[in-house]
Amino acid sequence: MNTLTHETRRRRGLVAAVRSLLAAAAAVVVVFALPGAVQADTTITSNSTGTDNGYFYSFWEQSSGATMTLGSGGNYSLNWNTASQNVVAGKGWNPGNQANPVTYSGTWNCNGNCYLSLYGWFQNPLVEWYIVDNYGNYNPSSGATRLGSVSSDGSTYDLYKTTRVNAPSIEGNNSTFDQYWAVRQSKRTGGTITVANIFNA
Repeated sequence: MNTLTHETRRRRGLVAAVRSLLAAAAAVVVVFALPGAVQADTTITSNSTGTDNGYFYSFWEQSSGATMTLGSGGNYSLNWNTASQNVVAGKGWNPGNQANPVTYSGTWNCNGNCYLSLYGWFQNPLVEWYIVDNYGNYNPSSGATRLGSVSSDGSTYDLYKTTRVNAPSIEGNNSTFDQYWAVRQSKRTGGTITVANIFNA
């Protein structure tokens, strides 16, 4: 069983993610909401989005096998097994703010193709982006076009671009859009991501 647990240290910070492409999987989110009343943990097992304890959350999987548990504040955990495919899940903000750094902490156990990242979308034009702090046995930028690199938060992030055609997106299942990747050279599971440094680069 693969697992991710996450804790945001600041309300505006969010977190991490993991995403898979075939066997093991899990993933991220990024977006914003106003703080709300504290409530009991909620378990998510089917595709959905919403607000929990003042944070936006998103859970999407191509095939069943993953479970997301929403905890207090920005906390959440994600478990997935070998039946899981293309799982993307996390807590954050909707809309996000690229000017705000994100501080997160947690634990991550990934056996296979998965990655931990800050993640989000733009519209007009439609763009999907990932700031990858850790990944499993497959670098998600493999096969992408290299754009350069940028030093930030104690490491170098390599920058890449790919294009998806007729793929799922926040606008529907048959979208064409660019993906941008910033992949950290020295992997980590916790710290501060200075988002503006990546976007400015």
